[in-house]
Amino acid sequence: MMFCPKCGGLLKVKKEESKTIQYCSCGYSSSQKKPSTVKEKIDNTSDKIEIVEDTNVNPLTDETCPKCGHGKAYWWLQQTRSGDEADTKFFKCEKCGHTWRDYD
Repeated sequence: MMFCPKCGGLLKVKKEESKTIQYCSCGYSSSQKKPSTVKEKIDNTSDKIEIVEDTNVNPLTDETCPKCGHGKAYWWLQQTRSGDEADTKFFKCEKCGHTWRDYD
């Protein structure tokens, strides 16, 4: 897109034979033999991306895992039923990764 140097508005493009005419409602017009193009150079430098697996941002609480008996688990709330029902509380064992829910 090109902008009008006179008023700053967007220029409209009209092609006639081998010419491209750019004009604006303010009265500005410009004719060019070749249409203007915008070129962009993309630098393909590969930056290293670190993938961090199994990062847990949930809070940790005292809860006993029913699978391994470990006493710490991460927890979060999630809406699993209709909007007027209470959220379901989920736990994930810090040690073995077992996930279970609390229906209280």
